[in-house]
Amino acid sequence: MSLRLQPVQSRAHELTSYEHALADELEAIYGRGVHELAPLVDALNETGIRPPGGVDWTESSLTSELARLGAKE
Repeated sequence: MSLRLQPVQSRAHELTSYEHALADELEAIYGRGVHELAPLVDALNETGIRPPGGVDWTESSLTSELARLGAKE
């Protein structure tokens, strides 16, 4: 499964520091050529960015979090 980021054209609020940090890490990981879900999760777990709750990322938690963050406001 390959993930694709969809730019958000407008938001009702500024991004939080967590959202900025997650976006920066994902951009860096994608920039290294990692585009498949499992290696993306592994690479994200090597960073200091954790999902709400502070546990390691899983494929399910990452896809859920991306869906949550990409939901229309």
